[in-house]
Order: sequence, then structure tokens, then C-alpha cells
Amino acid sequence: MSRTTVPASVDRKDDGAAPAEGLSHGLKQRHLSMIALGGVIGAGLFVGSGAGIAAAGPSIVIAYSLSGILVMLVMRMLGEMSAANPASGSFSVHAERAFGSWAGFTSGWAFWFLLCVAVGLEGIGAAKIMTGWFPGSPEWAWVALFMVVFCATNLAAVKNFGEFEFWFAALKVGAIVLFLGIGVLAITGLLPGADAPGTANLTGDGGFFPHGSEGLIVGLLASVFAYGGLETVTIAAAESEHPVQGVAKAVRTAMWRIALFYIGSMAVIVTLVPWDDPAVVEKGPYVATLDHLGIPGAGQIMNVVVLVALLSAMNANIYGASRMAGSLVARGQGPKALGRTSGGVPRPAVLASSVFGFGCVLLSYWRPDDIFVWLLNTIGAIILVVWFFIAASQLVLRRRTEREAPEKLVVRMWAFPFLTWVALAGMAVVFVLMAREEDTRTQLYWTGGLTLLLAAVGLVRQKAARSRTS
Repeated sequence: MSRTTVPASVDRKDDGAAPAEGLSHGLKQRHLSMIALGGVIGAGLFVGSGAGIAAAGPSIVIAYSLSGILVMLVMRMLGEMSAANPASGSFSVHAERAFGSWAGFTSGWAFWFLLCVAVGLEGIGAAKIMTGWFPGSPEWAWVALFMVVFCATNLAAVKNFGEFEFWFAALKVGAIVLFLGIGVLAITGLLPGADAPGTANLTGDGGFFPHGSEGLIVGLLASVFAYGGLETVTIAAAESEHPVQGVAKAVRTAMWRIALFYIGSMAVIVTLVPWDDPAVVEKGPYVATLDHLGIPGAGQIMNVVVLVALLSAMNANIYGASRMAGSLVARGQGPKALGRTSGGVPRPAVLASSVFGFGCVLLSYWRPDDIFVWLLNTIGAIILVVWFFIAASQLVLRRRTEREAPEKLVVRMWAFPFLTWVALAGMAVVFVLMAREEDTRTQLYWTGGLTLLLAAVGLVRQKAARSRTS
């Protein structure tokens, strides 16, 4: 069997990884490509980036460029490991192979927790848009409807998930491309009815760094977390027709395009609209820009796009959470009931992830001031923890793969190990910056507490497993 047709259902057994039995091969290359492109384009970009612009001003372009470089390095490392060892547990499997079962347990369940809470948050955001269109309708009912739809989608064959994500991602990508096209025409003075702004918005009203380095730091932190979501493509690759080729192509083509979408969008927005325009935060930067240009119906157009982005993220996160849980259980790191598959789908894991996500939504209504706030703070820096495990695992596994099976290095990390260490240093800097900022310090502490708790449980389980086999 060639290494480009490794069964997608297998989490390889070497170094302690165990198979995730029964998963299908229903995803095609076009699905993977669009999942890679669309997975990171969510409400964090369309709406949340407004807070970053308000803090950093035009220097938000630098913030997104720096964080974009970090994300590209992380994805290159993850792509290298996933192409060499396709697995439905993705970075959790790689961490286990590199450092032991405790590392896979910690990174995997932390990521599962993040995705499930995110499902609830995205459902709440989508419901708010729907209640704006249908005043008087209860938010929880819309969330419940979305949960049922996407739970059903994920309970069916994986190709249904792939089709949903393909078209969701296509709409999001199309909206970004159209926005960039309109923006470039306006900047160059070629858009009818719009005057070219020149550099007035970039250099006026406080200059390029209106709030100095502190503003840039806040913008940098906001931009780092906006990039979360790319990891799903390496989880999905294990269920594609050709896992090795699929993940290699998806990672190679997606990184630069996504960087263009993010950095390009920020450059267009701050060039066309004054960074301190209240509408940038109140309406979102994309709506504010289109309104500024006099594009009719801009608000409703972007509401549709944001709704699609939120629903796409819900769908992808239920999928990612269920596959991560299924992989962890297959490796003996969770309740066996969650690991059962039927029809090529880990249905108990899909149901558990959906129920947990909806539970978070109910907590937002029942306990908004304590438990729900705790959930939000706890997930604040999990994506950074995951990235740290990815980089550290790649340092170990690259050397091992070069010794044992160099032919598996279909994707190679650039300038190894120098850029891997650069990425780790970049993450350390972000952790330090989070500790400095009052708004993110609490998130860092709660995420750190959850990570340490999971690591302790993982180490106890690992020690117990070794004593049973000795």
C-alpha cells in the first residue's frame, strides 16, 4: 500500500497511537481545500476585528501580519506531521507520539472543550442575528434549531459535513474576495461615486500608531485568536480519499491565501475608513467600510455573511470536537461509549459534543455572571496551548521521522529547526503580553489552570497504564 493511500480511519499505532476504527473516506480534495480556506474565516474576522482596529489603529495591519506569520509557521509544522502521519486526532496524536499519552490527553481534551464552548458561542451569535430579523422570537429556540440541524448533519455521512462546509466556505471566500475587489477600486479612485482616500486615514488622527506600542499589543492579541480554526483541516484530512496528498495540498495552498484575506482586509479597511469611527466597532469593520462607500444594503448583506460564518463554524466545530473525542477514546483516553462508530461516524461523540455545546448556551441564560464567564475565560488561551504542543511535537517528531522514515516528509517545515524555535519564542511572547494586559490576564490564568489539571490527570493515567502493563 502506498503512503498516499493510507486508510483515513487509522491513527497509526507506532509510539502509542491507536486506531480510530470505522471512520470513512468521504471527503474529497475540494472539501479539504475549502475547509482549509473557510475554516478560519469566521465572526472573529467579520465583526471581532473591529475591537482590534479601535485599539491599534492603522497598525492593525502590522498586528495581523505578525500573527499571520506565526499561524503560517504553526500550520506548516502541523502539515508536516499530519502528512507524515494522518490521524483523526491530528495534533493530539502527534503530541502523544512525541511526549507520551499525557500530552495527547491534555491537548486533545483541552481542544475538545474549546470547540464545544465555541459551538455554544457561535449559536448565540447566530441567534442574535435571527432575532433581529424576527423580533420577539426567543434566542434559545434559534440556537436549538441550529444545534439540531448541525448535529443531524454530523450524524450522517461525513460527505454531508464536507458539502455543507464547501458551500459555506465558498460563500465566505466569495464575500471576502468581492470586498477586497471593491476596496481596491475605491482606494485607486476607480469606484464610481467614491473618492480615493490617499494616505489620510493611515497617517492622520494620531498617525499609524495612534495608541503607541500598547495599542499594537492589544491589536496583536486580538488578531492571534482570530486565526483559530485552521486545525480542523488536518482532522478532516484523515477522512479524505488520499490523506497524505490531501493535507499536503490543503496546507500549502491555504496559508498564503488566508494571510492575504486577513491582512488584505485590514489594509483596505484602515485605508478607507478612519480607525476611530464608532461604526467600526458598533457595526463591524466590513459593514462600516461598505456603508462609508455608499454600498446599498451593506448592513444586511454582511449580516447574511456573518450568519453563514457562524453557522459554518458551528458545523465545523461539532465535527472537530466529535473526531477529537473519538480519537482520544480510541487511544484509551476517554469513556469507551464515545468511541463507537456506525456508518463511518462516531455518533455518540457527535451527540455528546452537541449536548455540551447547548449546555453552554443554557448557562449563558441561567448563570451569565459566574459559570458562563468562567467558561469564556477558560477557553481564552487554549488555542495558544494547542499551538505550543504542535511546535514542541514537531521538534521531536521531525528528527525521529528523518531517522526512521524520511520518505514520509512530504511537507517539510521551513528552515528547521530555526523557525520552529522562532514560533515557540513568538508564542512565549504572546503569553507574556497576555499576562501584562488586564483584559487577558484572567483568561491566561484560567486556561493555565485547566491545562495543568488535564496534564496532571493525563500523567496519573499514563503512570497507571504503565503499572498495569509492567
